[in-house]
Amino acid sequence: MGKLEYNSSRPSIEVDDEVLAHLKIVIATKLRRHESFMITWPSGESRPRRLTAWMHPAIPLVLEFDTEPPPKIQPARVEEMIRQLNQRGELILDEPE
Repeated sequence: MGKLEYNSSRPSIEVDDEVLAHLKIVIATKLRRHESFMITWPSGESRPRRLTAWMHPAIPLVLEFDTEPPPKIQPARVEEMIRQLNQRGELILDEPE
């Protein structure tokens, strides 16, 4: 289970390493173009809750992977994540694929 730490103001977001590897490409693609967007994930607390962050190129971001070597990237999965993000302006991490 990898971690995404954004702006260091909250605890890290725990994300499966395979998802995180694909997410890394999506985030890098959008931020490299200076395209901000929202990302939503489950809070991980006992009661169902969701958290949303505004991703912006100026805000520090750290991705930490637990596995070595890195998971294999599936280009179709990255393309679908970017398509969904572009369609609604938000990337939702807990949606079924």
